[in-house]
Amino acid sequence: MPAPIDLYYWPTPNGWKVTVALEEMDLPYRVHLVDIGRGDQFAPAFLEIAPNNKMPAIVDPEGPDGAPISLFESGAILQYLARKTGRFGGATERERIAVDQWLMWQMGGLGPMAGQAHHFLKFAPVADPPQVIPYAQDRYRSETARLYRVLDAQLGRNAFVAGPEPTIADMAIWPWASLWEGQEQTLDDKPHLSRWLDSMAARPAVQRGRAVHADLRREPPKPT
Repeated sequence: MPAPIDLYYWPTPNGWKVTVALEEMDLPYRVHLVDIGRGDQFAPAFLEIAPNNKMPAIVDPEGPDGAPISLFESGAILQYLARKTGRFGGATERERIAVDQWLMWQMGGLGPMAGQAHHFLKFAPVADPPQVIPYAQDRYRSETARLYRVLDAQLGRNAFVAGPEPTIADMAIWPWASLWEGQEQTLDDKPHLSRWLDSMAARPAVQRGRAVHADLRREPPKPT
């Protein structure tokens, strides 16, 4: 049994990427909560592991050559875990390229755009004072919709994002895509995305990863 990986985590889409991957890869792990609402991500001890003061981060006591290693950035963590286990990263160079490009698509596209959609549609309107900015709401809602159309087209060609089997690309994209309602999106015209969301949600490892400290997740109050 490998030594447990130390996971620095809070129940957000970026945190779920890593819990889902750890569960899918059957890797033991210990959770260290980083309460981003309380500012734990700025603690000096955490900055030694994650200098960009964002979670998730991991410390693997059995890193390359058996020496401990710490990693931050969820995409880099997923790639590392896939290489460590030899699973979910693509078995051939062509498969790895397909996985990597969709992982980068999530990191550079869907994550930032859906995150901004969440911020301006859900959190800014209930700030003190309220910040309702129609230009920002329309921009990020529309760009998120465009990205979901791209994803739906890709899923019309494959059972999973990068091919016939699930990979770390699916594990990166699903946590954000599962929150499509809060991003004010529709699945009515995206049957392949809808099918994939259900398929991913039915996986026991995805369910376990999503459930890690789910009770601590905070939703903003509804605007009045």
